[in-house]
Amino acid sequence: MKKTALIAALMIASSLTGVAAAQTAASAPAAATAQSAQARADALVKQMTLDEKLQLIHGYFPPLAKPVPPIAMIPSAGHIPGIPRLGIPTLRESDASLGVANQVEQRKGDVATALPASIATAATFNPKLAYEGGAMIGAEARAKTFNILLAGGVNLTRDPWNGRNFEYLGEDPLLAGTMVGEHIKGVQSNHIVSTIKHFALNSQETGRNVLDARIDKAALRESDLLAFQLGIEIGQPASVMCAYNKVNGDYACENDWLLNTVLKQDWAYKGWVMSDWGAVHSTEKAAIKGLDQDSGQELDDQMFFDTKFADAVKAGRIPMSRLDDMVRRIVFGVIDSGLMDQAVPDSAQPIDYAAHALVAQKAAEEGIVLLKNDGNLLPLAKTAKTIVLIGAHADVGVLSGGGSSQVRSVGGAPVEIPLTKGAAASFARITWHASSPLKAIQALAPNAKVTYIDGSDPKAAAAAAQGADMAIVFAWAWRTEAQDPESMALPDNQDALIDAVAGANRKTLVVVEAGGPVLMPWVSRVPAILQAWYPGQRGGEAIANILFGDVDPSGRLPITFPVGVDQAPRPEPMGLAELHAAEARRDAGDKTVYGMSGGVASFPVDYPEGADVGYRWYAAKNAKPLFPFGYGLTYTSFHYANLKVADGTKLSVSFDVTNSGQRAGADVPQLYVEAKSAAGTKAYRLAGFEKVWLKPGETRQVSLTVDPRVIARFDEAKSGWALDAGNYKLRIGHFAGDAALTGSARLDAVALKP
Repeated sequence: MKKTALIAALMIASSLTGVAAAQTAASAPAAATAQSAQARADALVKQMTLDEKLQLIHGYFPPLAKPVPPIAMIPSAGHIPGIPRLGIPTLRESDASLGVANQVEQRKGDVATALPASIATAATFNPKLAYEGGAMIGAEARAKTFNILLAGGVNLTRDPWNGRNFEYLGEDPLLAGTMVGEHIKGVQSNHIVSTIKHFALNSQETGRNVLDARIDKAALRESDLLAFQLGIEIGQPASVMCAYNKVNGDYACENDWLLNTVLKQDWAYKGWVMSDWGAVHSTEKAAIKGLDQDSGQELDDQMFFDTKFADAVKAGRIPMSRLDDMVRRIVFGVIDSGLMDQAVPDSAQPIDYAAHALVAQKAAEEGIVLLKNDGNLLPLAKTAKTIVLIGAHADVGVLSGGGSSQVRSVGGAPVEIPLTKGAAASFARITWHASSPLKAIQALAPNAKVTYIDGSDPKAAAAAAQGADMAIVFAWAWRTEAQDPESMALPDNQDALIDAVAGANRKTLVVVEAGGPVLMPWVSRVPAILQAWYPGQRGGEAIANILFGDVDPSGRLPITFPVGVDQAPRPEPMGLAELHAAEARRDAGDKTVYGMSGGVASFPVDYPEGADVGYRWYAAKNAKPLFPFGYGLTYTSFHYANLKVADGTKLSVSFDVTNSGQRAGADVPQLYVEAKSAAGTKAYRLAGFEKVWLKPGETRQVSLTVDPRVIARFDEAKSGWALDAGNYKLRIGHFAGDAALTGSARLDAVALKP
């Protein structure tokens, strides 16, 4: 993307952050705004009546809200009426990680810029792009009068089939925590609130409302919680959203260890904990154990934080001091994010969608991963005379993931397929963004004959591909919130389609549009594979630019791709039997009101891999994946040399990276350090990375300093991190398991706060 266009896009975001529409906030005394956010929050709580305090601790879900409060509500994710006399704004919430969501077009005609899936942003290994995407969607939210984005998903990928993997940032805590922190920082640069979610261990969608995620506490600290901790430190989100599931026996939204011990005590988090929608199960227990706000209360099985809460406070079962703490945390987040002093406008503001589209396209281009390129089939020469595109509606658009993150993108949805069954049917559709790969390729190859065939008939597709200079099969696998796929295989006979086309044309490329790994039984028969993820509203243009070499591929896998499901810790979603039993009862006419559980009984999900998530699991099992974490090809090559190690109390390394090829391109050198977990297992962990752009023959020194927690073990008995003294092996590689450079460091013992 041109530098001037990116600057223009960011200027739009910057200009929108300056809008201050609320009269109460605009007229706030200078002395008040100069006070610390904590002091201001304390002062405001002291001025509130009991009813005003109670008003802030539960939120309405506008499509279902009854009774409707005396303030107009925008159809969206949530609404908490403000307190005008104290300058506290109404809180208007929108779903959010990929753009300002409008899932099933609750707001008719309202469009927004759609970023690529979060896993594609993670694949960029570029924190700057995560920030720019957050800044862009935060600016659009503000312009649409929303002031809370339910963004910041950072649950680690433990299972490759998880239906919501596309919304998250991969399997490694350092990568995921860094990227989510920058994304949140970008959102909140607009003086609005971002959450970080789903706290914690929301690692599958099947039975997510009832399952009990069971894991050793130290292992959780070293993996999923470390990603949250890093994200909170970097991004400073005003709110943390607790998850649906249980963790070690207690629901996440009433889990004393998670909310009080880890988050508020150990991490000294000052913002507020909001529930996921329908994740509250009690009044007194939830309040005492750390939940500050019941969000989307109409989706709970019953109302817990309205009159029941008021009665509990008046009876002394919930101390007034606890209610004050809940309200103080909410108000602190509103002030600390800048929202209090620069409230969102009262009416919609103009948005430069053209500039914002370039932000989305840049993220897509850097996130696409070239998995295979035998014989240097790519980049495709613009002298090609005949190119055949096959499948996945590539004539009109690119696939999007489903669920609460669904954006009604600029340009519309050329294909939208309603669901007829399943937990996601009420709020998800199989949707394509209007970014046509066919048109984008035609634009870059105006002298070629570029045609499209839908791929429904493998024989017809093979006949169309035969003799073409290039056959490009667009494969797709849709994923959504609320449902896990029961198979990682491509649907609709696509494996047979790819086999047929590859058999008819040796120059066959497969472009995979999916939210994570898919099974690739045809991998040895196809010379080139691009992992395009869900590439957002400019995905067609991004794919075309990569194919023709206008942009060098620089994406790296943020998740391990297994050869088959038997390599994963769990080959299928846990709780499928319970889910199928509930579905059978409903199909047989059972009229029971199931609520958010869907009629599924509680069941355990054990995580015996502990901290050894993703690539660490494969290394521990001595299993060679199909494609490893951190892997990705380019159209050039890179060489590493001159490793230098500075050790002692803190580890840092430097080394030279040289573009040894004939084209300009980007590399992502990765530092892995062998360290021991609390469980006693040794594994190489990602300890640092940096994206580097180099011209042919250019050399640059890369320096990486390691956060000790990334290579430490968590000592639960002492409630802190322990970096043991000793020798630590290290590798500089192109991906997990690679050892282009090797060395060791002698580190001193270090004890760190939790």
